[in-house]
Amino acid sequence: MNSAVMKKTMYFFAVPALLFYLTFWIFPIMKLFQYSVTDYNGYAQAFNYIGLDNYKDLFNGGTLGTSIWNTLLYTVISVVAGNLIGLGLALLLNMNIRGKGFYRSISYIPTLFSAIVVGFIWSYVYMPDSGMIATLFDKLGIQNDNLNFLGSYSTALYSIIFVEIWKNVGTTMIIFLAGLQTVPTDLLEAGKMDGCGAWRLLRYVKIPLLATAITINTTLSLINGLKAFDFPFIMTNGGPGTSTNTLIYAIYKMAFTEQLFGKASALGIISFFIIIVITAVAVLTMNKKEVSA
Repeated sequence: MNSAVMKKTMYFFAVPALLFYLTFWIFPIMKLFQYSVTDYNGYAQAFNYIGLDNYKDLFNGGTLGTSIWNTLLYTVISVVAGNLIGLGLALLLNMNIRGKGFYRSISYIPTLFSAIVVGFIWSYVYMPDSGMIATLFDKLGIQNDNLNFLGSYSTALYSIIFVEIWKNVGTTMIIFLAGLQTVPTDLLEAGKMDGCGAWRLLRYVKIPLLATAITINTTLSLINGLKAFDFPFIMTNGGPGTSTNTLIYAIYKMAFTEQLFGKASALGIISFFIIIVITAVAVLTMNKKEVSA
């Protein structure tokens, strides 16, 4: 087969993937741009082009700012806390302790449940009067009259973030654990012979060799945080007030509850660029550190 025929054959095999990409990625984005400059309500056949009015309303109103702040706070806490807890569990379960296989399995089990199941379970756990936490406080004789984690403006978002971490920390732990098991034992022994304690071995030997695992876990946690929707939708419906109103939930509410599909499309476009920029910066930064390590 000559090179010209081979090149044509390669293009032929690329056509299905290209059509799939155009149909399910490029075309929806173009339609989203189109709807973002209209007053489309999601079901009417006719709609009017209103220019950038939807974008102006978003920037002038409080929805965009609140949603961005909640999403960033959600993402930062879940990324930092989730990775620290995952790393701690991985270090602990990488030690030669009895029953570590069992503990690894127990730590990973929450990731096997769907977000819907986890959200409903924790909604009952957080229930003010008859939930598990309220019952436990009663047994311990602790006053819990004002205990309402999901109903309080100051605690609702943090309560949901805790559930996010609890569900996904098993995946983070497994990835760190896989990275730790690739660390050469002779390198650790050499460090011990040079007088390195546990902290120095962690800081100067294990952490640099975990650069790839850190990049993977940070990227996955970042994506989960920026697209947070399931738990705010299931557990609080974005409330109380707008305290758990994330970007993706705000798009859903605006489109399907308020029937402002054009405005929701504009928020989707803004969210798209925010997520792309944050993810790209984070990945490039992590890749540079990974290379330098």
